[in-house]
Amino acid sequence: MQSIQTERENSTERDAKGFAMLSVVDLRKSFASPTGAKVEVLRGVTLDAKGGETVAITGASGSGKSTLLHLLGGLEDPDHGSIVFENIELGSLSPGALANFRQHSIGFVFQFHYLLADLSAVENVALPLRISRHSPMTARKMAESLLSEMGLDDRSDYPTAHLSGGEQQRVALARALVASPRLLLADEPTGNLDASIGDEIGRILVNYIRKRNAVAIIATHNETLANICDRVMVLEGGRLHKL
Repeated sequence: MQSIQTERENSTERDAKGFAMLSVVDLRKSFASPTGAKVEVLRGVTLDAKGGETVAITGASGSGKSTLLHLLGGLEDPDHGSIVFENIELGSLSPGALANFRQHSIGFVFQFHYLLADLSAVENVALPLRISRHSPMTARKMAESLLSEMGLDDRSDYPTAHLSGGEQQRVALARALVASPRLLLADEPTGNLDASIGDEIGRILVNYIRKRNAVAIIATHNETLANICDRVMVLEGGRLHKL
């Protein structure tokens, strides 16, 4: 198997030819209920996405949207099926290689931002880079640059506890994007925000993906956010359908 770095270098040519960067085939996942009964959440999800594409996943609460994102991010193992991103099959990776893949290739954005309240905005955004052993100066410069793109250059040194909800979510988005992930997984990223702030977050997210030729899978109930994505699909009965 070629290295992750080699595959990422080779991906540019594949993207230009229109090949799928993300390919999901017949993904299935079930859980045991409190009574011990088997509950099938995903019953054969198949999905392709190309570079620069944002795909919105809609569906009722409890339909399995979060479960799907967890599988795509390698946070849980499927019962059946395959997930291939940039020619790397997640199921073939060792635990260490999968952790490395997540660190360098995947960004996560959640409904709840999970920021460290005692750290400033720039320190929160720089944290993934510091974990990746970037120098403090390099990490800070990269974090400041992205916060500036988010319109938060005058808030970079504020403790996140002193920021508004919309500002905190923009910091969380910057933290997810600072390492330039090729795959962004967003779970209700505008769920706790008012309409205008949610629309702004959505535009920032979609523009980033198109500019970097990355892929975003966004689980959302927000119709405005879904409508600015390239495709909208609904998860119903454990399967994805075109809307």
